[in-house]
Amino acid sequence: MKAKPTSFDIAQLAGVSQPTVSRALSGAASVSEATRKRIEAIARQLNYTVDKHASSLRRRQSNTLALLFFEDPTPDQSLINPFFLSMLGTITRTCALRGFDLLTSFQQMSSDWHVAYEDSHKADGIMLLGYGDYEEYRARLDMLIAQGTHFVRWGSVQPGEPGTVIGCDNRGGGADAVAHLIAGGRRRIAFIGQASSHYPEFNERYRGACAAQSAAGITPDPLLQVDALNTQQAGFEAARALIARGTGFDALFAASDTIAIGALAALEEAGLSVPGDVAVVGFDDIPAASLTHPPLTTIAQNYLAAGEVLVDTLLARIRDEPVASVALPGRLVVRRSSGG
Repeated sequence: MKAKPTSFDIAQLAGVSQPTVSRALSGAASVSEATRKRIEAIARQLNYTVDKHASSLRRRQSNTLALLFFEDPTPDQSLINPFFLSMLGTITRTCALRGFDLLTSFQQMSSDWHVAYEDSHKADGIMLLGYGDYEEYRARLDMLIAQGTHFVRWGSVQPGEPGTVIGCDNRGGGADAVAHLIAGGRRRIAFIGQASSHYPEFNERYRGACAAQSAAGITPDPLLQVDALNTQQAGFEAARALIARGTGFDALFAASDTIAIGALAALEEAGLSVPGDVAVVGFDDIPAASLTHPPLTTIAQNYLAAGEVLVDTLLARIRDEPVASVALPGRLVVRRSSGG
């Protein structure tokens, strides 16, 4: 019977020490990216699996990370933002590569989710995705910090934010979206999405949109901004309200693809062609964005990198290593809704 491979076997093949193998497979930041990937490849070739029970006994940890979704209203009743579903696969895979199990659950504002995991030894740390109204949510984050919980969250990366935040460069993405519309000859550019501190990611996208207009010599018109939460119905109703104002517009930038999809339906209902009468751009690049009619131009968030950075940042926090918030760049994906 073939002997079970050990971390010493990996160390010999990789030309490193056994402690280096252990650190690499646990996601330690002290191991270079090239060395970690070489060790992971050898581990996969040998069908090596981390003995999580022995490891957790040594470190007094559960070897489990918790991923908590905030409930979002969705048409399919999944209650999970479609963008976060795209990120889930990468988070799960990265946890497995680092030798950790993943516990997923919903976080509800009415419950004590902020004390239910690390304190009860269910998980060594928490990843938070989504938050609803941020002004109401922030108090929970302050509680996590006060009790010393290891956590990292996806959100708006700005100075003074509590804890460690991984997110998209929302302002840069908003600027890129509107610069693209301006380059296509559009001058009356509407924005649909909550533009306030209650929804900081949407607000940053709006501020980026305004900055791009100002840079092109266009004065943003406040009558062309309509609040909307992250649902198709909200996007539909907001676009309807925008049209009813009678303030002409030739382009629409939605704070999310979900909102944009609802807006497309309202534009069609009003007899406005896309992109002929109104060019439309969304944000996120969820799978449905390429299936709309016409296909939706959008700012793609890098969900592959996002999941890996979330996990590795949380593991660094658990090891009490220094960590920093990270804003990942977005990428303009041009489709027919903007005339591309």
